[in-house]
Parts: sequence; structure tokens; C-alpha cells
Amino acid sequence: MHPVVPGVWQLAGYPPDLFNVFLMEDVLVDTATRWAASRILRQLGKRRLSLVALTHCHPDHQGIAARLCEHFRVPLACHPADAPAVEGRAPMLPDNFIMRLGCRVWAGPPYPVEQLLHDGDEVAGFRVLHTPGHTPGHCLFFREHDGVAIAGDVLASIHLLSGRPGLRQPPRYFSVDPAQNRQSIQVLAALRPRVICFGHGPPLVEPELLQEYAAALAQREARNSAREEYAVRP
Repeated sequence: MHPVVPGVWQLAGYPPDLFNVFLMEDVLVDTATRWAASRILRQLGKRRLSLVALTHCHPDHQGIAARLCEHFRVPLACHPADAPAVEGRAPMLPDNFIMRLGCRVWAGPPYPVEQLLHDGDEVAGFRVLHTPGHTPGHCLFFREHDGVAIAGDVLASIHLLSGRPGLRQPPRYFSVDPAQNRQSIQVLAALRPRVICFGHGPPLVEPELLQEYAAALAQREARNSAREEYAVRP
């Protein structure tokens, strides 16, 4: 476990920076896959948690949520739109072959959600923002006074297969609504964060890269909209 900024730590993972878990004060954000239990428990040691919070319900984020909640005797939190999947009452989305395979390999057991995260709530000094698209209930956490964002999978800062650094949208087959996720990227950029911690890849400490990426994405979206409008004109 190493500090990112005061009050925020990134737990060591294997491979490094691939399935990230963060500690915000005494709140653990995301829990990697079901194979990460011994590593995460060893790093947390005798720390006391008050909450386990999920940015969203995918198998590489909820993997040992149940184990940790039972071990530390703390509640599990997520957005209401992802709660059915967390509790096992609905499939993880998008419900396709690749996601079902990921669930078989990485997911942990369902667990009751005791705390629902709504847009504007505060968790460990961070504001919750609902940023759907990757999943219906995807959220990020933002701390106003120093501009730190725990951004989940709105973007990644690494290519999941090659390991090459760089900002990337989630693959389409892992997102329930890629267009909506692109809107959520703009929500993240509008916060003008100074440090961004992603679910996949190292923290971004060059915030101008996010602004450049979001601006280029907005321009591309505008060009595509203009072409579509021209194509449907009589």
C-alpha cells in the first residue's frame, strides 16, 4: 500500500495497476477480483474500516466485497442502479458472453447493499457523482479541496491487454451505454481534477492530459453529430 495524496492510498496489486483498490481515509473503494483476498487483507492489516464502497458492479471490482464486509463487519455501499447486480438479483451489465465469462472467473458472491450512494452524497470527505454508462450505477468520488478524483472505470490510464499507458475509454463490450459513458467523461473533466485515480492504470498526475482528451472527444462527437444530421436531411 502506498500513499497517493494525503488521506488516499493505493493498495498494491498483481499485476501492478491492473485491478486497482483505493483506501479513502477509512473507506475502501472497490475490491479487485475474488483472487485478491489474501493480498488485500494483508495490506489492510489491523486498520479499521467504516465502509466498503463500489464504484460499480463488475467482477473485477466486487470480487471480495462480501469477504471484506464480513471480516471488518462494515456495510457495503453502491449506487441504487447497481444494487440489484451486487445483491445477485440481476446480472452484471452488459449481460453478454464476455461479461458472463468474467463473472465465472473473477466475481465474488453477492452481498446485501446496506448503504445506497446517491449523487451529491459525501463519503470520507469525497462527493459522490453518478457517472453512468459503463454500468447504470457507476459512480466516482471527488474531493473538492485538493481536486482528487477516484474515477472507477469512466476512463482507464492503461491498455488492459498491452499494458501501454494512455487514457482510454472502456471497451464497448464492457459498457452498457458507451455514449452515456462519454458524457460521464465530460462530467469528470468539468470537475478539473488535479489527481485522478482509475480502476485500471496508474493515477494521473498530469491533469492537462484529461482536459485534452475530453476536448478531443467532444470535438469528435460534434463532428459525428453534424454528419448524422446532414445524412438525414431531405
